[in-house]
Amino acid sequence: MSDQHDPAPYDALLLLSFGGPEGPDDVVPFLENVTRGRGIPKERLKEVGQHYFLFGGVSPINGHNRALLDALRTDFTAAGLDLPVYWGNRNWAPYLTDTLREMVHDGRRHIAVLTTSAYASYSGCRQYRENLADALAALEAEGLPLPRVDKLRHYFNHPGFVEPVVEGVLASLADLDDTVRAGAHLAFTTHSIPDSAADSSGPAAGHGSGGAYVRQHLDTARTVADAVRDRTGTAHPWKLVYQSRSGAPHIPWLEPDICDHLEELHATGAPAAVMVPIGFVSDHMEVLYDLDTEATAKAAELGLPVRRSATVGADPRFAAAVRDLLLERAATERGTPTRRCALGTLGPSHDLCPIDCCPARTDHPAAAGADSPYA
Repeated sequence: MSDQHDPAPYDALLLLSFGGPEGPDDVVPFLENVTRGRGIPKERLKEVGQHYFLFGGVSPINGHNRALLDALRTDFTAAGLDLPVYWGNRNWAPYLTDTLREMVHDGRRHIAVLTTSAYASYSGCRQYRENLADALAALEAEGLPLPRVDKLRHYFNHPGFVEPVVEGVLASLADLDDTVRAGAHLAFTTHSIPDSAADSSGPAAGHGSGGAYVRQHLDTARTVADAVRDRTGTAHPWKLVYQSRSGAPHIPWLEPDICDHLEELHATGAPAAVMVPIGFVSDHMEVLYDLDTEATAKAAELGLPVRRSATVGADPRFAAAVRDLLLERAATERGTPTRRCALGTLGPSHDLCPIDCCPARTDHPAAAGADSPYA
């Protein structure tokens, strides 16, 4: 095997995701998993679960993960990369601990981990690392040999992530009427998080207003908007906006909300808008409900033509990007110089999360970082 296609020291890839219910009976137990330790009554969870019940109690995320697994395995095989790909979730089957146990029984000892979150934040990065630490602790208590787990770097600016987003925007613009297309605004959307969580996202040296979470999203949005301008000859106005807020109303969260932004666009005479969900790898429930249902209904109420562009999902270019990230990290682990792909202005992210990167809400160990209790 050529050095450029050598996955060593890794003997497996783990796709680590959030998970979601796959039927009406799963909804409340799934939400209990997500909110465990917060003391939320079951009746309140049933209210929250109405978004899922509108879609038959099925979240699309597990189906999209299965499609991504197929795309990764197809890409790896076509590239001559002999590496098994596993899948584990934080909050629903297949559960992370069960998958890691299976991997250990299969003899996997050095595992690369891809999370379905492209950006830095507590919930998008460190919490996954805490989940990995919890799973490793469970295996340790069972007397099993512990594998080493290395999380692949943030990929918000990798060409294999950005290019499908660009094409999704172009397709959405093309679907608008000729009379409104040129003046259409681009609304780049991502999950709102508390201001405090955003401000402390990323390495401590970069903490500040919005932290890495906002900076990374802004860089991706700007890169996509510039590519759209270069390919169409039109500079579409754009803004980073937020969606899917939850939590106590007195706690400040990132704003503006997408629906408020659509109202502002209409009030200022914008002829149309394209919603671009850059914060989501695939069509999560937040995309189906908050954008395709709620925001689209708001736009219809306003009389504002709107389109929602596609998420990256299982696009072959994204699968190839994952292979690139894996081989890049493998070469780094072997001490071999390697090219690190990144668009925009921020450059490639770190491989190893440093201490005080997206600090925990509580004192909780996290794997795959400089502060990991597992070597």
